[in-house]
Amino acid sequence: MNDTTVIDIAIQAMMITAKLAAPILIVSLAIGVAVSLLQSVTQVQEYTLTFVPKLAGIAVVIVVAGSWMLHQLVAFTQDLFARVPTLVR
Repeated sequence: MNDTTVIDIAIQAMMITAKLAAPILIVSLAIGVAVSLLQSVTQVQEYTLTFVPKLAGIAVVIVVAGSWMLHQLVAFTQDLFARVPTLVR
């Protein structure tokens, strides 16, 4: 195993992490901006108001995209385990 292989595995791990976190982070950001805009328009400054919509949005994302996320993670793990014999040499 050389440094190129380690860097390749690290890049793949960071890419899969970004792919799996992106839907959750984008929905959370969008809901946060929408609630903040609503709070500034109505002048309601309740800090707990953003928590419930974000929680509901993230739950919907996990229900909708959870199987895709799990499939991506399992495929990456299987690929990594399949590469172990070549990495040990």
